[in-house]
Amino acid sequence: MRILAYNIRHGAGMDHVVDLPRLAAVINPLQADVVLLQEVDNGVRRSGGVDQMAEFAQLTGMTPYFGKFMDHDGGEYGMGILTREPALEYASLQLPAGEEPRFSLWVRSASAVFVGVHLYRTEQERLAQAQRLIETFADEEGPVIVAGDFNSEPNSVVMEALSCHWQIAPKASPTLTFPADEPSKEIDFILYRPADSYEIVESRVVDERLASDHRPVLLELRPKGTIS
Repeated sequence: MRILAYNIRHGAGMDHVVDLPRLAAVINPLQADVVLLQEVDNGVRRSGGVDQMAEFAQLTGMTPYFGKFMDHDGGEYGMGILTREPALEYASLQLPAGEEPRFSLWVRSASAVFVGVHLYRTEQERLAQAQRLIETFADEEGPVIVAGDFNSEPNSVVMEALSCHWQIAPKASPTLTFPADEPSKEIDFILYRPADSYEIVESRVVDERLASDHRPVLLELRPKGTIS
C-alpha cells in the first residue's frame, strides 16, 4: 500500500507558475495507490478556472475526489484525493474553523480509510481540529491512514495528541518538507494504525524542489507476515 501526501499550492510551483502536468510528472513515477492533495482549486480564476481534480484524473489515470473548504476567486478551494481503485465511500468532515473554514476529506477503500487533512492556522485551532479527527475515527475498526499538511512540527502538542491514536510514520533523513527549495520545517506527515499490523517498506520526503512550495511525502506499508 503506497500513500503520497502532497500540498500542491493550487498547482503553483516555486516559480509561481501553475503547471499541473509538472505536478503529475512528480506523482506518476511514485506509483502511489492513494494520493492525498492539499490546496486544490476547482474553477478558481488564479489557476485558470479549471477543475484541477478532473485534470489530475486525466494526467494520472486515477479516480478523483474533491472536498471544498470555501468559495474563492470565482470557484472553490479545498483538497482532493486520487485513488488507484474507485472508493467504496467518501465524504467531507467539517472541522472546527480557524481563520478559514476547515474540512477533512476521506475515502474508504477495501484496505483502509484514507483521511486527507490540512490543519490551520494557530496551534490552538489545529489542536481542536486534530481532536475532531480523533473523535470521529475513534470507533473505526479497520486501518485508518491520516495524511497531509498538519502545519505543526513533530514535537508540537498537535502531533503529540495525534500520536496517542496513530503511528506517525518516521521518515528517512532528510525529513524537512517546507519550503520546497530550501526546507526548514517538517510539517507534512503520514499517520497510520493499527501500528502493529504493518511494517514500513519505504518512508521518505521526495526531493522535489520546484513543482510546489511543499515537498511530497511517500509511505509504503506492507501487512506484517506477507512476502513482497
